[in-house]
Amino acid sequence: MEQVGILVVDDDTDIADLVEIHLVSEGYQVHKANCAREGLQILDNEDIKLVILDIMMPGMDGLTMCKKIREKSTIPIIMLSAKSTDLDKIIGLGTGADDYVIKPFNPLELTARVKSQLRRYTKFNPSSHDEKQDKEIVLDHLIINKENHRVNAYGKDVKLTPIEFDILYLLASNVGRVFSTDDIFERVWNEKMYEANNTVMVHIRRIREKIEMDSRNAQIIKTVWGVGYKIEE
Repeated sequence: MEQVGILVVDDDTDIADLVEIHLVSEGYQVHKANCAREGLQILDNEDIKLVILDIMMPGMDGLTMCKKIREKSTIPIIMLSAKSTDLDKIIGLGTGADDYVIKPFNPLELTARVKSQLRRYTKFNPSSHDEKQDKEIVLDHLIINKENHRVNAYGKDVKLTPIEFDILYLLASNVGRVFSTDDIFERVWNEKMYEANNTVMVHIRRIREKIEMDSRNAQIIKTVWGVGYKIEE
């Protein structure tokens, strides 16, 4: 079986080496870079399916690199940072990252998150030879194709990350039902939310920026204040 390529970008070689040891033991092919520019070159030349990216690096930082990746790719991005405040997480996820891991971290936990993101990415990118009949959710101003994970809002195709698609599909396949942020986190990330954080809110905001005509006056994803979010037909 062909190895899955993972890019680790961190100027701390000890951390990069530690991550490599654990990922290689799981059968992944690891490419390492100690700066963002080197990392972007590897992305251009190698078949990379996931990026583990440190935020604080000399020269181009991880946030800028994340934005550059998102300009042309939806591959999963896991941010690494020594900063643990909610604001730092919001900024990291707001640039397009799919997950955020705080240093120091347990390598086994990071490996588990890598596996989770890759499962979601594989589901998000089914084989182009899959000829199953398309299944669509068609709502007012919104079409979601479950088979090829394509989204059309107000007549325009929209590019969503795997996490964003899963959140939108959850809401759209349960029209009228209100989901709390805890509900969404547990269903999409497949793990319990043990502490309050803004992860779901950040992703909802990014989805709205992509699918709504006016993200400040959302017509597709409605906020039910004090409860959660829903989509109405």
